[in-house]
Amino acid sequence: MVVFGLPTGTVLVFALILVTVALFVSELLPPDIVAIGIIVALVVLGPWTGISPEEGLSGFSNAATVTILAMYVLSQGIQETGIVRRLGVEVARVTRGSESRLLTAVVGLTGPIAGVINNTPVVAVFIPMVTDLADDAGISPSKLLLPLSYASMLGGTLTLIGTATNLVASDLAVQLGRENPGLGLHGFSMFEFTKLGAVVLVVGGIYLLTVGRLLTPARIPPGDRTARFEVEPFLARVLVTQRSPLVGTVANDVIEDAHRDLDVDILDVVRGDQHFIATEGDRTIEGRDILTVRGSPETIQQFCDLADLRILPRASVTDAELDNPERATLVELVVPSRSSLVGETISGTRLRERYDATVLAVRRAGGDLVREGLGGLELAEGDALLVQTTDETADYLGENDDFLVTSEMAEELLQRERERGLSPTTVPALAIVFGVIALAAAGLVPIVIAALGGVVAMVATGVLSPSDAYDAVNWNVVFLLAGVIPLGLAMQETGGAALLAQVVVGGAENLPVLVVLALFYLLTGLLANVITPVASVVLLLPIAVDTAARIDANAFAFVLGVTFAASTAFMTPVGYQTNLMVYGPGGYRFTDYVRVGAPLQLLLTVVTTVGIWFFWGLTPPV
Repeated sequence: MVVFGLPTGTVLVFALILVTVALFVSELLPPDIVAIGIIVALVVLGPWTGISPEEGLSGFSNAATVTILAMYVLSQGIQETGIVRRLGVEVARVTRGSESRLLTAVVGLTGPIAGVINNTPVVAVFIPMVTDLADDAGISPSKLLLPLSYASMLGGTLTLIGTATNLVASDLAVQLGRENPGLGLHGFSMFEFTKLGAVVLVVGGIYLLTVGRLLTPARIPPGDRTARFEVEPFLARVLVTQRSPLVGTVANDVIEDAHRDLDVDILDVVRGDQHFIATEGDRTIEGRDILTVRGSPETIQQFCDLADLRILPRASVTDAELDNPERATLVELVVPSRSSLVGETISGTRLRERYDATVLAVRRAGGDLVREGLGGLELAEGDALLVQTTDETADYLGENDDFLVTSEMAEELLQRERERGLSPTTVPALAIVFGVIALAAAGLVPIVIAALGGVVAMVATGVLSPSDAYDAVNWNVVFLLAGVIPLGLAMQETGGAALLAQVVVGGAENLPVLVVLALFYLLTGLLANVITPVASVVLLLPIAVDTAARIDANAFAFVLGVTFAASTAFMTPVGYQTNLMVYGPGGYRFTDYVRVGAPLQLLLTVVTTVGIWFFWGLTPPV
């Protein structure tokens, strides 16, 4: 059957791709749920798409998917040792007070580390350090956080295990090589493209230290966190008079009533030389207590009138008052994309009831500040929350997948790491990871088997518990991979990849091969900014290989071009997880990513394509 002059299967697959892209862009559904829907649609439409149930589920058993799952566990094992945090502390020690030294250290350290372990925990560790060191140096954290994300992405081009896209591309190259034995395609070895990755990292690093430094905006002023969230006008110190009806009442009960009726929060109580969080325990309020309250100036005044309280106009509320070393702490939390709280209201999270934590302000992804009506605010990925809580709760939240704790005082971290030293599991964890790399690099075992063996070793040596290993996996990414891999298979089965390659060749028949390669790089990079890097590789790699075959070019060069391009999703906050992680803490706008990322993407288009030509050539191997 033919539709619009094309086979029905081809039309259905193209339609499914368009629907998938629309859902990825609109974010009506989470990407991993969309990916599961792809599997269902491909199998249900199997008579036309050519995808059997076994092929539809093949993404779950795909070597790339299993390897990525294992690498999450290995990265967690390294993170548990504290060695990455220790490196961050050393950066803090040698760079304090200098923007140029700090920026150089951030780019120079995070890039190579991200070539070996997953860059998400690397960025998570460095965000609080960078933020507080920026404050110490009197510069905006925004000037450093975007380069931090970009450097970690550039580092992913150093090795096979640097990013998920490298592993997926390698597996696809093996599959396409089997189907087209004359093209000389093969999977990547561990360090096969390290020489090009090093060039990309150096050139990208120089850009970030020069042109990128000038283009990166200073969205958030340096200073304490209450100043950065501009929350001072919404905080006040009030005195409880002896005749106030609050005297003798339990602070927790007052908090519930005030929050429900007036959207006012009581944060803490100062009584002489005592200072405690108001939500803690069943403490009662006494006359002459001083309360720290949060709300709009109007509602605070209304609360004082109703409860016979007196505002202390000269008692400003800053970090020093809210971050009491003995009883309370201020933390900044970011909502990651995989958080189960996305879409929940702040009241619905029950942070106050469950964790003695009070939200003071929210910086939305895009820079907008919300300091009123917080209870009914729905959380979205990338939101940054300024929260007052206890030290114990801050530690707990740091281990919770629903939040990323992105602000701790650098001095506290320095002291804590000096006292803690290296974990006893450091040596076995490092030995396991380097053993996995060595086995895979030597070709003694496939990377997937080496990585799974590393997971077993991590648990067997006590570096991780079994539950820690399961918790380390980003299951959203695993399901996303498992769903989009059969989509690429369907494109090949129905002839869609060949058809698109024919169209590309027809439009580029008079262009040099190097220009065609550069165009594929640009197209892949643009698509990765919108529908995730992995999906862009799955969709474009078969087309690139088919195009190379038709113009008698080196197909492996085109594989490398698409692979490297997918790792350079610099132009949107949603293109890559680390971009989203710095979105809220940096106070960035969407256009900031375009302003800083677009020149970098264009620069690397030239550098990478010329590098591929120089190292591998553009003509087919003999």
